Amino acid sequence: MKQQFALVGNPNSGKTSTFNQLTGAKQTVGNWPGVTVERKSGKYKKDAQITIQDLPGIYSLSPYTPEEVISRNYLQEAVIDSVLNIVDGTNLERNLYLTLQLLEMGLPLVVAINMSDLLKKKGIQLNIDKLAYGLGVPVVKISALKQQGMDKMITAAKQSAKQPSEVLRYDSRLEAALAEIGLLLPPELSEEKRRWLAIKLFEKDLLITETLELTEAQQKEVAETIAIAEMIFKESSDAILVNERYGFIEGLLSLSVIREDDQRLSMSDKIDHLLTHRVLALPIFAFFMWLIYYLSIQTVGTMGTDWVNDVLFGTWIPDALDQVMNQLHVAQWLQELIQDGIVAGVGAVLGFLPQIFVLFFCLAILEDCGYMARIAFVMDRLFRKFGLSGKSFIPMLIATGCGVPGVMASRTIENQKDRRLTVMVTTFMPCSAKLPIIALISGAFFPGSTWVAPSAYFIGMGAIVLSGIALKKTALFAGDPAPFIMELPAYHLPQLTTVLKSACDRGIAFVKKAGTIIFVACIFIWFASSYDFTLTRVAEDQSILAFAGRLAAPIFAPLGWGTWRGTVATITGLIAKENVIGTFGILYGQTGDMSESGNEIWQLLRNDYTAVAAYSFLIFNLLCAPCFAAIGAIHREMGDSKWTWLAIGYQCGLAYCASFVVYQLGHVFFEGGHLTIATLLAVVVICVLIFALVKKPSQKAHGPIQVIGGNEW
Repeated sequence: MKQQFALVGNPNSGKTSTFNQLTGAKQTVGNWPGVTVERKSGKYKKDAQITIQDLPGIYSLSPYTPEEVISRNYLQEAVIDSVLNIVDGTNLERNLYLTLQLLEMGLPLVVAINMSDLLKKKGIQLNIDKLAYGLGVPVVKISALKQQGMDKMITAAKQSAKQPSEVLRYDSRLEAALAEIGLLLPPELSEEKRRWLAIKLFEKDLLITETLELTEAQQKEVAETIAIAEMIFKESSDAILVNERYGFIEGLLSLSVIREDDQRLSMSDKIDHLLTHRVLALPIFAFFMWLIYYLSIQTVGTMGTDWVNDVLFGTWIPDALDQVMNQLHVAQWLQELIQDGIVAGVGAVLGFLPQIFVLFFCLAILEDCGYMARIAFVMDRLFRKFGLSGKSFIPMLIATGCGVPGVMASRTIENQKDRRLTVMVTTFMPCSAKLPIIALISGAFFPGSTWVAPSAYFIGMGAIVLSGIALKKTALFAGDPAPFIMELPAYHLPQLTTVLKSACDRGIAFVKKAGTIIFVACIFIWFASSYDFTLTRVAEDQSILAFAGRLAAPIFAPLGWGTWRGTVATITGLIAKENVIGTFGILYGQTGDMSESGNEIWQLLRNDYTAVAAYSFLIFNLLCAPCFAAIGAIHREMGDSKWTWLAIGYQCGLAYCASFVVYQLGHVFFEGGHLTIATLLAVVVICVLIFALVKKPSQKAHGPIQVIGGNEW
């Protein structure tokens, strides 16, 4: 008989490791409809009749984050035979809070105490029989890392399938209020369902209130009942429930847990004294990030990327296709499409794959061993000052090597608004592909200046900081006030299978999503730069792309570089920023290979642009929309075309404003230009930007930080 079980648990509780142990390779990965939160489902490897759904890691069933909404909706609507609640045995108090909320829903439940092998080391004795008696549901000990207790957990789930859990009872005064509210609900509902809805109404859950569609009289009666309870308890209704749940947990743990009377610090606590130290935490973190960057972008990952680009897609595949197409007498235009469009496009995508795999392999190690939570803890205090999550620092650091893995690294940020904000601003950091543009402008127009290259990084960081401050004050990114809670799990050795699965899943997702976009875009750019409107093969300066460049050039005239060559170079830079140099070489008649700095065309560039205009060009190309591969990654992480276009529009808009201000004011102050209407508009733009920074926020983004299981920093 087919059965469906759902895995539910806190982040870092070992839920994903448990899922991997249960399903092995028999699992599928995708996104929940309309959101970027991953969904995983798989067949139990010892019984294909059992399907296991891995729900997102959550701390509660309150509707504050996409993960919480998804998990609660699934538990409400799906047909589930049993829920497997994975509980971190080393953080029982925190994890059991979610357990009580699952019990309140009346779901068939099995509580699996993970990391039970670590309890003895922490001086904790857990009586699971007393814990099961207090909760009224089966409780089993497991160890996902050591593959212990899995069969026992599944057996318990089969036995408890479709048997509603016992109803929890709280303070009699609260129970009286819940009973009053329950009388207003439809009588055909089960006792468990009516009680759970009453609890949600009592804690003023807006999603449930809207779903029930109570009459005005019923809403008034609910409000009066809540007001009476709040007056009795002298607490808000949601605080009453929180206190009751934790009070229940406290009594439960006093019944079932015995702690050895010693004051010795655990090994994790000793390590945290160093890794979360007020002074040493940042240097240690910087070293780890440098090491990951060095391995993935500069050494191991780069070796793989160089081989894919230079050997696989540079020699083997093109040579093999040439032989096959020559033998088949394929038309010349089709050969060029396949080689210059399709093969080049696929190669541009897969060239990033080795770097991405190594990067996410390293990040998965940090995440699985427990250090990733410490990174967020250390960086949050600094980053929240300008509206970003502490986890935003990791993608930005990685983006200095490549924007694609930088954007994809935002996956570590649970909060949807913080994740989207990070995705929007991460590519402002100058990546390695932008270095040739920096070298070209500094060499051609500022040969004796050493400040141009460093200024590019300061501009990128400034754009990130200022964007964080301004965007967090808008309704799109300013969420409801809520505490930022992070779990600091005990350190443990990472599990190789979990790390490899995480890296492979993200690598495959990159190829499917980002690869599709850049694949199509490369074919289009190849065609547009090779043919005119009569579909005749022509030189690039007579192509459709050149025509489009001349058409769009007036848009960039206020920026100082409104020529068709500069416009086309910027457009082709969307494929890969290095293309800017090659495009300039072709358009200025340089038929040989261009050096990275493009010194062959320095004088020709100086004939067309002033130094201020060139610096304006540099700023625009640093801040505008990134390459197609990075845009594909942005689309993947946003999970929505509207948000993708919003991100691209914001990046291009900010780039245009910054470039416009620099050229208009720089032209007046450094090149003796006259004051014009454009100059006044530049001053207005500055005033608008200042207003966006200092205006009163629509809402606070986060409440105070709470850290559980670790040291205060």
